[in-house]
Amino acid sequence: MTEELDPTAQDSDGGSEEVVLTPAELIENLEQEENLRRAKKGDLKVSIHRMEMERIRYVLSSYLRCRLMKIEKFFPHILEKEKTAHEGELSSLSPEELVFAKQYMANTETYLKNVALKHMPPNLQMVDLLRSVPKPDLDSYVFLRVKERQENILVEPETDEQRDYVIDLEEGSQHLIRYKTIAPLVASGAVQLI
Repeated sequence: MTEELDPTAQDSDGGSEEVVLTPAELIENLEQEENLRRAKKGDLKVSIHRMEMERIRYVLSSYLRCRLMKIEKFFPHILEKEKTAHEGELSSLSPEELVFAKQYMANTETYLKNVALKHMPPNLQMVDLLRSVPKPDLDSYVFLRVKERQENILVEPETDEQRDYVIDLEEGSQHLIRYKTIAPLVASGAVQLI
């Protein structure tokens, strides 16, 4: 699933099926719209700035749509990850997204009970959404750009004939690698999905 939206966004979800941090810089750029109201009417810079604000708004709404699609697709796993996260860890969901995910799960459970489960025998009236909904594919390949030099990254083999090997990621370099291998680096901000 490749939902690359903006190469300048610092925390893009890239091709990962996992939900990563939201792009705070895009939101900050939208807050600068008040500066436009103070500028002269008819100024070319104002027109260009307005076009850029509309582009940013479009990119942000597309990005948020992709995030909501991922939340809808993997909601039990995302909520389980949020439950098991340690207190010091940053949440990969905004407070609004967390509320959305919880409501989506509650609505899904209610719908299943009202439409299907109540018509089944009592021993089949329970459904484990965590087992029923597919997990994000962390073995999918993603493109990344290295923001901070990383040494001794263990790359697991794809087949039994291959062996583990270690690579170094140089700052500014770009790579195509399995998401599972670099997920901790994405979370720490050392690499950026593109």
